[in-house]
Amino acid sequence: MRYIVTGADGQLGGRVAANMLNEVFGDQLIFTCPDKSRLREERLKVWEEKGVTVREANYDNKEQMIKAFKGGDRLYMVSGVLIGPERVQQHKNVIDAAIAAGVKHITYTSFLGANREGYNQYVLPDHTATEEYLKASGVDYNIMRNNLYLENYLLNSVMMANLDNNRWVTTAGEGKATFIAKDDTGHVATALLLGKGEHNKDYDVTGQLVSQHEICNMIREISGVDYEYITMNEEEYYDYLDSIYIPRTTKGNYSKSPVPWCANDMVTNESGIRDGLMAIETDTVEKLTGRKPINPKDLLEKYSFVWKEKITTYWELGKVQ
Repeated sequence: MRYIVTGADGQLGGRVAANMLNEVFGDQLIFTCPDKSRLREERLKVWEEKGVTVREANYDNKEQMIKAFKGGDRLYMVSGVLIGPERVQQHKNVIDAAIAAGVKHITYTSFLGANREGYNQYVLPDHTATEEYLKASGVDYNIMRNNLYLENYLLNSVMMANLDNNRWVTTAGEGKATFIAKDDTGHVATALLLGKGEHNKDYDVTGQLVSQHEICNMIREISGVDYEYITMNEEEYYDYLDSIYIPRTTKGNYSKSPVPWCANDMVTNESGIRDGLMAIETDTVEKLTGRKPINPKDLLEKYSFVWKEKITTYWELGKVQ
């Protein structure tokens, strides 16, 4: 059995790649990334020394992906970063290429709510369309619908507060969500890639229930920084994000943006928390990994550098990590 991990150079794919190296021999693994030249040399060296096959696989290049996926049996497919029709087409390309290469099973990273009525998050149409295409393709699959990542609120929210005189601004109000840690999603994806999930089953991947206000209070207490939690309505929040140069869409100008996300994504996610849409509780993490989801408090020290170093933009992270 050979396993393919797409996006192995990214945050989610990188976690899955690291986990798989602890589960199977390196010569059973194919890691792909859009541009091999952008891989850190030390990472590539470690992978190749362990026998991993590393190939380029750009989601816009179906023929390249067919070659990259050749010899693989099961594939982990991380979603693309664009939002809109381009991403849907990219995902279709991956599915088509995998099937053409002889892959027998695909695990897809989707988003909570993609199969639910009444959910209006900006990213959902892409995931809903991909899920429908995957299910109609005839290939065996598992779908993991991740909730909002806990790290976004320990990194991005704190950075934006640092940028604005310690004002933690959101539309989330007192709404709660089962934010999921990326390490937990990586372990769930690894379990599904290894075949530990049920046949053609969808999984909502959720963590511990907590409000964004509670996270803000946790950080205020441990950091000693007097972060002020402020809730706005959608129009006010859009104006606020405009004022700090966060573009409305992924096609906007990010030259002055403190974060790599777009306003449409941020506003609809935060409002979803306010409206209780992200409070779904499941046992997916425990069932597939044998451990309970990570407690937000257990990650505070890991990301303490954000307030200690007064980081204000995502682009500064590489300088201190």
